[in-house]
This record gives sequence, C-alpha cells and structure tokens, in this order.
Amino acid sequence: MTRRVFLALFGIVALRLGWLQVVDAPRLAKRAEEQRTNTIPLHARRGTIYDRNGNVLAMSEECETIYCNPEEVSDPSGVADLLVDALGGDKQDYMDLLTTPDTTFVYLRRQVDQDVADALSASLDEDDLTGVYFLADTKRTYPYGAVGQQVLGFVNADGVGTTGLEYQYNDLLTGTDGEMIVETGLTGTPIAGGASQVIEAVNGTDIVISLDVDLQQACESIIEAAVGTYEAESGSVMVTDPTTGEVLAACSTPLADFDDLSDSAALNLKLVSSSFEPGSVFKVITTSIGLDRGLYGPETSYSVPAAYKVGDDYVTDDDARDYTMDMTVREMMRRSSNAAMAMLVSEVIGPEAFAEGVDRFGIGHVTGIDYPGEASGLVKTLAEYDGSTAGSMAFGQALAIPMVQIVRAYGAVANGGVPTTPHFLVTRGGEEVDWPAGDRIISAETAAQEVDIMRTVVAEGTGRNAQIEGYDIAGKTGTGEQASEEGGYLEGSFVASLCGFANADEPEVLVYVGLNHIPHLASQSAANVFHDVMSQAVTILGVSPTS
Repeated sequence: MTRRVFLALFGIVALRLGWLQVVDAPRLAKRAEEQRTNTIPLHARRGTIYDRNGNVLAMSEECETIYCNPEEVSDPSGVADLLVDALGGDKQDYMDLLTTPDTTFVYLRRQVDQDVADALSASLDEDDLTGVYFLADTKRTYPYGAVGQQVLGFVNADGVGTTGLEYQYNDLLTGTDGEMIVETGLTGTPIAGGASQVIEAVNGTDIVISLDVDLQQACESIIEAAVGTYEAESGSVMVTDPTTGEVLAACSTPLADFDDLSDSAALNLKLVSSSFEPGSVFKVITTSIGLDRGLYGPETSYSVPAAYKVGDDYVTDDDARDYTMDMTVREMMRRSSNAAMAMLVSEVIGPEAFAEGVDRFGIGHVTGIDYPGEASGLVKTLAEYDGSTAGSMAFGQALAIPMVQIVRAYGAVANGGVPTTPHFLVTRGGEEVDWPAGDRIISAETAAQEVDIMRTVVAEGTGRNAQIEGYDIAGKTGTGEQASEEGGYLEGSFVASLCGFANADEPEVLVYVGLNHIPHLASQSAANVFHDVMSQAVTILGVSPTS
C-alpha cells in the first residue's frame, strides 16, 4: 500500500470517528439507552360502579391484548390454527393479519379473557411458534349483564366511556396509567439488580349510584312486556325518591343489547333525551298554579261547557260529554276534563300568570339530571303565545318536553312544593355528593291541596286501575295526542302516561310510566302498568302500607 493511499484511508477513518464522537453522539447515546431499557405499562383500574345496596354494576378485570410482529411470525398457518382454536373466527382473517407487510405491530384481538390468553400462550410455546405477544390489559364487565345498561352506558376498547354514566363520569372513573422502566440485557431480559424507575398507576374513583338493581330489573321486564301488550312504539319508566331526587330505576325501550350496539335509541333514556306532548299529566301543574295564587280551591265550582273554544278550534272531553256541567276543580281533575282546564287558564288564571307558573315549575328547562344528552323541550314563552297556546297547554298539548320534567314537577308537589334534582350519583370515593334542593315552586298548603286532588283521581277517577291495596296513592293520568309531521295530530296515536307517588301524605317513592304512540287511553293502559311498577317498588324498597 502506497503512503498516499494509507494517508487517504487514515483521513476517512478520522473523519468518520469525528462524526460519530461529535455530530452523531446524542443519537447514538439515545439509541444505546433505548436498547438497554424496557418500558412496561402499568394499567390503572377504572373505578367500580355500585348500586345503592353495594351490588357491583360495573367493574374492571384483568385481561390480555394479543398482537403480533409479522416479521417474526415464521409459521403463519400454524399460528392461525391456534388462534382459531382459542379465539374463534376465520383462519384467513388471521392469516391476513399475521402476514401484514411493512409493519412490526398488528393487533390480533383486544381484551381477551385471562384464562383464554394463558391457554393460547401455552399452546404457542408448546409448538415453538414465534411472533405473537401479549400485553396486560383491563376490560369492563357488567355482573348483571344488560340490566341497567342504558343508565350505566358502555366503554370502548380503549376504556373510555361513550354513553350513559360511563360517559357522564368518565373523568372520575378513569385512572392514570403508570409505567415501569427497567434495565435490560442485549436480549431484552431485565437485569437482576439493574436500575429501574416506577411511576405508579392511579386507579379511577369508585362511585355509588342510586339505582336498586332488583327494582331496575323488574321495571325493565314490566315495560318491555307492556309495549307488546298495548301496541306501543316504545315505553319508559322512572322511579325516584321525591324527597331527595335519587333515581331508583329508569329505562326506556328498546332496551340495550350487548350483541347490538348499533341501535342508538337503545343507548339513550327517552325520558331524558326525547320530547313528547305530555297530555293530561300536565293538569297537575295547571291546577297548582291557580291554587297557589289563591284564585280557587279544590271545591270551587265552575260551569263547564261541553266544548270550549281555543283559538279556531273547540276543545272537548274524552268521555264525549255533550252538555254543560257544574264541576269543582277536584271534579275537573277526577274526570280529566280538557274543556275545564282550557277554561280555567283562559278565564281564571290568565296567560301571564300561567306562563310564569309554567316557567317556575321548570317546564322547558333542563332539570340538571346527571345523564348525557338532556333535552330542554319546546315550550313557547309568553311573547310567543298565539290565540290557542295557553288554552291548549292547559291540558298538556302545544308543547313537547322530556318526561323527566314531569317527574321533577310531581316530585316538587310530593315534597311540599320544593323541587329536587333527579340524579344518579350518590357517593364518589366514599364521600357523599350534595344535591341541593331548588327554590320553592308552590306553598306547602298548595302542595297539600294538590296531593289531595290527585288522591281522588286514583281513588275515584281516571287513575282507578293504579290502586294498590293498602297504599294511599296520589297521581294523574295523561293521554297526549302526538303531532304529525304533516301538521295537526295523528289519529288514534297517544302518549299514555301516569305519574304518582306513595304514600300520598309522606311520599317515599314516585313512579312515572309512559307508553308512546299507542291507540289506548291512559286509564286502560298506563294505569295498569303503573300498578305493576309501583307494586314492585313498594315491595322491593320496603315502603309500608297505610292500612
């Protein structure tokens, strides 16, 4: 080798050495560090959801997520056979994943039960098949299956709440993942006594909600059967403690189905997210407004025509009365007279006082229930009233609201005139959650008068089928016509409902039942369903009879 060639080679080596030591040193140092450390994720546990009696409704359990490095899979066919045996599915689908080009990471199946993953791992080792790996993971399970699932909601594969309370309280339930960084040898095996750094995972917060899972299960069974019996498009139930606002059970059909999460209607409570014309259940609000202003008492009598003009139309009663009749306010409610209610608002209460009272009852405003997607409804303000608005709203037409607003309004009457916020969350992390009462809506005297009128409705009027032997029930039926998309109202299509509470003087439980788009009046449909739900409620909750 000539001296010139030697010097040239020496210069090249020197330049390369300088580059490595000065320019490329940080990158090489980082790469060396990465090659001798391994980061192991430490998964946080999502908070557990309990019902009011301590039953576990939602929990997280350990599982494995299975993935592969296609570059290391030497026998795709053999691996695919074992995957089919362990996980089910089609072999070709696994073959496509195992042979994915230009990648070193492909999910094969996420959140596999621990025992299934352990068995698969053992089979792969036994057959000396490479390229498949396992990651520690957690998944959400629901010990009571689909019971209460509309309320609870779901989480996605990443453990993020997407519907219901899982979504509403996602930040509270979600923990913070940690990690463990360990020093490894050339093969990636941790070095005994080597340096390590641990960032502990912080688990999510456990919560207790107000549902009673036994009552929830009973309500779901009753309303699902009632939809078929009464030819309804859908049905809803809500059971609350009117003195606290705690929701003890809530559901609407179609019920949630684990095997089909594509039906958005099954993932939402219609009571909260959908608006309907309430019908005659609204008359409790109408009569309370006038009672509270001292405009009449339960026994004040008026001459009520067979038909009362509201705007350009005439309002008549469901019983086809064709003659003028003297009625007390109590009798108006017992008979559920539409003509009487329209007359009361138009001639006695007046649109201004009526509009103010409706607003004070919270109609047209969200209740604040801790459930996602609450609608406020469509309710005209006084400035938007036309010639028929007040008279029509008097008996629950010309407005559309989610029925949780009716639940809150009836709860205020049951609670002596003071409303409470319907809610699910009771405790978080062991600490009780404070849900303050709202401002008084009506006086205690007015509430007592209204309760007594509602007692008559159930004892002698349209709510007779809601009676339960030994219990003193106050309630009101409603048969609301439903608007047509073409204008006007649908023929023979109603929301039949009944809302009431027991026992009337010291209420412990309030029940709302609604059947949407049915051809039957509430007295012959919703009243029967109310009876079944309230019977279960007083039994499961231990509400004592009055006699």
